[in-house]
Amino acid sequence: MRLKVALNTLLNMSINLPTKHNVRVRRSIFAGLTLCTCILMLWLIYEALTPQTPLMLHIALLVLVGVTLPWMVIGFWNAIIGLLLCQLSSNPVAHILPAEMLKQNSQDGQTVTASTAILLCIRNETPERLVRNLDAMLQGLSASVLNTDNAVSKHFHIYILSDTDDLSIAAQERECFLAIAQRWEKQFSVIYRCRTDNTAYKAGNIADFCKRWGGQHEFALTLDADSFMTASAIVRLVRMMQSNPRLGILQGLVVGLPSTSAFTRLFQFGMRLGMRSYTMGSAWWQADCGPYWGHNALIRLAPFIAHCDLPQLPLRSGASRPILSHDLIEAVLMRRAGFEVRIYPQEDESWEENPPTLTEYIRRDLRWCEGNLQYVQLLTLPKLTLLSRLQLLLAIFMFLGSPAWIALMVICTVAISISTSPSTFINAGPMTSLLSIALVMWYLPKIAGALDVLLRKQERQRFGGGYRFSLSLILEVLFALLMTPITWLNHSLFMVGLILGKKQGWMAQSRDDHSIHLLEAIRQFWPHTLLGVTLSVMLYKTYPQALAYGLLFFSGLILAIPLAVLSSQPWLGRFMLRRHLLSLPEEIMPPTVLLVLDLPALKTA
Repeated sequence: MRLKVALNTLLNMSINLPTKHNVRVRRSIFAGLTLCTCILMLWLIYEALTPQTPLMLHIALLVLVGVTLPWMVIGFWNAIIGLLLCQLSSNPVAHILPAEMLKQNSQDGQTVTASTAILLCIRNETPERLVRNLDAMLQGLSASVLNTDNAVSKHFHIYILSDTDDLSIAAQERECFLAIAQRWEKQFSVIYRCRTDNTAYKAGNIADFCKRWGGQHEFALTLDADSFMTASAIVRLVRMMQSNPRLGILQGLVVGLPSTSAFTRLFQFGMRLGMRSYTMGSAWWQADCGPYWGHNALIRLAPFIAHCDLPQLPLRSGASRPILSHDLIEAVLMRRAGFEVRIYPQEDESWEENPPTLTEYIRRDLRWCEGNLQYVQLLTLPKLTLLSRLQLLLAIFMFLGSPAWIALMVICTVAISISTSPSTFINAGPMTSLLSIALVMWYLPKIAGALDVLLRKQERQRFGGGYRFSLSLILEVLFALLMTPITWLNHSLFMVGLILGKKQGWMAQSRDDHSIHLLEAIRQFWPHTLLGVTLSVMLYKTYPQALAYGLLFFSGLILAIPLAVLSSQPWLGRFMLRRHLLSLPEEIMPPTVLLVLDLPALKTA
């Protein structure tokens, strides 16, 4: 009974427009839960080490575990709160957003009056895919009745902002987008602009738009080359922002488009589950200090232009460098200016494409890693809110946790292997509890998302039924177990490269399905295999009883090469499609708006 009362109290704090007091209470609750959990985990590692443990090893393990905790523990509580909201409320978003914004979902929503620029930011992309997506979005907007005279052109204006430096692709772009401009000239203004350089990357691309045309519009919808949104999703964001004059950025929840790639299906099935509860839970306590992911989001241009100009980062050489991961910095600057940054934490016909192979995923992930590590230089920006500084710090720890995990794996294995009796410095009971709790915490966002599906009949049907969903879930859990240590080592090696002066760069991504050759996989993943095999052999020779736990962390490293090759094979993706494994709701009941895109996954499904 007490638990039920506590849960109802937790929910009732955010039913209507959140007051400053309620937001403070929510954040205090969340901070308390997070802090207590971190203390518990540190106590467990302390108890797992005996008095005979060398002092330096004791300190090293406590510090490394401490580095891994923030991201993991916050994700754990985000997922629990999000799951409770989804299961105990018929309308969980009503606990997140102000009532006036929620009205915009109904027939009573405001008439669209604001001028909105739709920004398609591209660089060396295949024009055919871009044209396909943009044409479908314009078709949807054209069919939408936005006001009594249906004058769509008054409200939406299209800007293709190209940074393409490949001359042959640039020529194709110009031809394709000029054709679109002519095709839609009676309804929409379509402007194509190609910069001759890539100054400041995507942030510089948007800054150039702001200087040229930003003053002509109230809002801007930011899209990446792989973005697709329906007219209803776009209009909903515009209405919500119109209803709240203090709203500076409104981020829509983005999900993956159906894919024929086995890797993509595995990856985005897990992402779809993980984001459901995680995003709802994080929005509950972040409130008006939410995230911005840089695409599929609406920004209010006047404060964005006035307050979100990004600084250059100084280098030791005396030169400067642009910020790579611009989105979070723009969000904290918008918040510093007194404007709200919110997320609409519900699936809302807003999609993106995910990388087709493990190598492409890593390339994108390392770009983000380099960008997030730059935030170290921005933690001392003046007048940021405390929560904004925390968000920057967490973005850094998102990647710093990886070398900490690798160091824990190596140090623990080496310590066990050189010890005459591992039990002299490790208490098996607390260590087993620590590892078990850590695994549950790490995977709980996906577990919570899976429970949210399994506990609701309609959701099970959307994912193809309980049997197929459960089988898909098992495959994804195994995949995630293998992928996680691979990602940790990638981040760790990349950070070593950064220290040595190596740069990742910001290259165009290959979005089409393709196979990875065995030799390519060996070149990229031999360090993973070497480390995984070495640690496994060391553990087996000295403490075979612990090998089962060790393989939870080592298997992904050992199998990195075959995983990269196998998950890129077209036949495996086709097999999954035919068997409806790892299917998204869009594959089970394809929306009409996606059928227009002629996606291969929807033709085969």
